[in-house]
Amino acid sequence: MSDRRGAPPRAWQRMLSGRRLDLLDPSPFDIEIADIAHGLARVARWNGQTSGDHAFSVAQHSLVVERILSLRDPTASRMAKLAAMLHDAPEYVIGDMISPFKAVLGEDYKAVERRLLAAIHIRYGLPTQISAELTRRIKKADRISAYWEAVRLAGFASTEAVRLFGNPDGVGEAEIGDLLDPWPAKSAESLYLDRFAALVAAEP
Repeated sequence: MSDRRGAPPRAWQRMLSGRRLDLLDPSPFDIEIADIAHGLARVARWNGQTSGDHAFSVAQHSLVVERILSLRDPTASRMAKLAAMLHDAPEYVIGDMISPFKAVLGEDYKAVERRLLAAIHIRYGLPTQISAELTRRIKKADRISAYWEAVRLAGFASTEAVRLFGNPDGVGEAEIGDLLDPWPAKSAESLYLDRFAALVAAEP
C-alpha cells in the first residue's frame, strides 16, 4: 500500500542514535549496541504478564541466557557468549511476540527476524549463521531461562513449565536467581551494555 503521494510505505525506523534501520534490508552500519540495549530493556517478556514492579525485559532475559550457557559450558568461547546475548536482539526493532502469535504470522515474520539477526551478527563480528550445535546450546539455555521465568515470574506451576519448556537440567534458581528479579528499564539497559562490553574486551 502506498500513501497519497504514491510513495511506498515506510519500512525503516529511526533510532535514538540517529540511525535509520531498514527492516526489509537492514545494514550492519545502521546497528548500534546502544540502540539494541535501549530497545530490549523496554520490551517486556511474557507480554508483560509477570509479577513485580517492573516488566521483565528481553535485555534481562538475554543476560540470563548468556549466564546459563556459561554455566552449562564453562569453556564457552567469547563468540558463543556474544551469540547468546544477541539471540533475541532483533526484538529491539520488532518486539517480543509470544510463540503462538509468531506461529500465526508464519514465515514472513521469521524472514524479517533472520535478516535482522544476520546484520547484527555481521556488525559485531559473528558469523551470519552460527553452527547448528551452538544454536542448539543457546536454544537449550533459552528454554531453561523460560522455565525459571515461568515459575518465578509468570505464575506457572513447575509441572506445567516442565511440560512446555523442558527440565532445567541442573541449572538451579540459586545460580541465576539474582537475574530474575525484574529491573527498571535503565538498570537493564546499563547492565546489558556492561556485560556486552566485558565480552567484547575478553580474550577470544
